[in-house]
Amino acid sequence: MIKEIIVVEGKDDVAAIKKAVDAEMITTGGFALPPSVIERIKTAAEKRGVIIFTDPDFAGEKIRKIIASKVPNCKHAFLPKEKATKNGDIGIENASPENILLALKNARSQTIEKRQEFTQKDLISHQLMGNHQAAERRDHLGKILGIGYGNAKQFLNRLNHYDVTREEWQDALKRLEG
Repeated sequence: MIKEIIVVEGKDDVAAIKKAVDAEMITTGGFALPPSVIERIKTAAEKRGVIIFTDPDFAGEKIRKIIASKVPNCKHAFLPKEKATKNGDIGIENASPENILLALKNARSQTIEKRQEFTQKDLISHQLMGNHQAAERRDHLGKILGIGYGNAKQFLNRLNHYDVTREEWQDALKRLEG
C-alpha cells in the first residue's frame, strides 16, 4: 500500500499500477488538465501527498511539468523508456508490475529552494555533456539515480531539485563506469 495518491495519465495506467500495488490514483486525461483535476491533485497533495508518474515521453514530461508548476511538494516517479515500451508504444501501461513498483519505491521529492550542488562542470567532467556518448550516459545515470532521462539542462535541474546527494552521485558514477 502506498500512502500517497499517484497521478497518472489514463485508465490503462491505472490498470497496470493496480497489478503492482494497492494505491489510490488520479488520472489527468492528457494535456488538457482542467482546473477541477488540478484542484483534486492539490487537495491530494495537502492531505496525503502525491506521486506524479507519467509516461516517459514528450507528452508525459509536459504533463509532469504542468502539474509540478501548479502543485508544490510533489514526489516524482520515473520509468525508463525501455521498461515502458511494447510494440513501439510508450506508456506506464506497458511496464511490468515489478518495474512499476521499483519506480514508485524510488520516487523523489522535488525541492522548491534553489540548489546548486551540481553544475555543468560536473556534467562535462563525467562525459554527461558535450560529447557523443553524453545522452546515453545521462540515460544510464538517470536510471541508476531514479531521476529519469533528460537533456543536459533538464538532467542538471533534476540533480539539483530532486535532492541527489554527492554520495549518491559518486555511487551512481561508480556503477555507471563498472
